[in-house]
Amino acid sequence: MASFALLVVLPVIASGFYLWQVAADQFASYGGFSVHREESGSAIDLIGGISALSGGASSTSDADVLYEFIQSQDLVRRIDDKLDLRSIWSKAEGDPVFTYDAPGTIEDLLRHWKRKVNVTFDNGMITLRVLAFDPADAQKIAEAIFDESAVMINRLNDVARADTLRYAREELDTSVERLKTARQAITEFRNRTQIVDPTSDVQGQIGLLSTLQQQLAEALIEKDILAATAQAADPRLPSADLRISVIEDRIRDERRKLGMGEGNSAGDAFASVVGEYEGLAVDREFAEQSYVSALANYDAAVAEAGRKSRYLAAYVSPTLAERAEYPRRYVLFASVALLLFLVWSIGVLVYYSLKDRR
Repeated sequence: MASFALLVVLPVIASGFYLWQVAADQFASYGGFSVHREESGSAIDLIGGISALSGGASSTSDADVLYEFIQSQDLVRRIDDKLDLRSIWSKAEGDPVFTYDAPGTIEDLLRHWKRKVNVTFDNGMITLRVLAFDPADAQKIAEAIFDESAVMINRLNDVARADTLRYAREELDTSVERLKTARQAITEFRNRTQIVDPTSDVQGQIGLLSTLQQQLAEALIEKDILAATAQAADPRLPSADLRISVIEDRIRDERRKLGMGEGNSAGDAFASVVGEYEGLAVDREFAEQSYVSALANYDAAVAEAGRKSRYLAAYVSPTLAERAEYPRRYVLFASVALLLFLVWSIGVLVYYSLKDRR
């Protein structure tokens, strides 16, 4: 039939002529790599859980990021600047179907990149197939992809380490400021009260009070013995009473200093000074403990950041082709012939269906 020859035979012959006589040979370079994480356990997980704050992703999610990066405009621009992709993919000037129409925009180059660079991702492993009209060019592009991917992984490493250290450093800086504030408060207290440690003064006064009470007890016993053995006019009795009175007055004075007894405003003031100092001392102790903990966290974070790293491991180095595998001429030829035949068959069926209805 004329329609079959016009719509099927001639286009099939034309496509065959183009594939075998016009289309340039393309060479494929294959490569495969995956992202590995080198991370050992450390005391950081016990001390402060800094590793959880860093938000480290699994190697699979790193590979997801890398998979998207390989198909990104940013990578295409980087490799074009390095290798001049426009020149590499426009070498076959007589092949308008498979060659790149230089110079074009970066968007045009990205679309052609996705035709020439095939990326598959499976279970954390990335496989590349790069096509070019020269085997060395294909290998260079594959190697450039690997190199730029390694650079990107290193950037992820730097970001993860910076995050880990930033949180630990912020905690350490906060604890340092808290400790400075607590120590400054105690210094101001000592300058204001002229007392280095009120608790030491209290201990000294309590010791003095205990001694006075012991002396009072001894004086009372001596008086009782004297009263039982001496005459009423014995001059030692008034002396004993005076000694007892002096000791009792001293005891009352010391009690007032400690805040004991009634109407002891000086004792109340001293008690409030002691209470203020104890509060400041508790704040300082807490700040010191927080600082020690934060410093340990920071040291552990520094050590952990040095151990925690991602790296790109190539399980298939970019290959150098010895023969052209593309375009797949027989596959393309058969696909074109089948498609044209199906289109022609549908058209014939529609034509005769409409004709029968008339």
